[in-house]
Amino acid sequence: MKLALVSCTKLKAIYPCSAREMYHPSALFRKAVKFIEQKDYDECLVLSAKYGLLRQKDVIEPYDITLNNMNASERKSWSNSVIKQVESLQFDITQIDFYAGGKYREYLIPALEQKGINCNIPLRGKGIGEQLQFYTINIKH
Repeated sequence: MKLALVSCTKLKAIYPCSAREMYHPSALFRKAVKFIEQKDYDECLVLSAKYGLLRQKDVIEPYDITLNNMNASERKSWSNSVIKQVESLQFDITQIDFYAGGKYREYLIPALEQKGINCNIPLRGKGIGEQLQFYTINIKH
């Protein structure tokens, strides 16, 4: 199974709703999900600073938490929680592609690779503006 993980965003809806709707105000999130949906992924899940791993249909409350404000110990704890969530999926995951920033990936990728999961960062090295431009050019309309 091939998964795509996209990170949550600062810009959110202000009411309880599905994860997909929660982050929809963000152009980066919208474009990333649209791009991912045009690729051969089995599923696209969201990495949330508050909730960990989310399916797009999961209903959540708005929040104001970011990994950028967490220290290394807190980010490790968050990553360990996400790893447990990945394991609970009970999929035969062979590959995970990350559409998420460094703080979301830093402890997840080494732990997942130890479990034999191939991890990729398709937009490695691109800033937010470059990512938006990449999606704009590469999304099929």
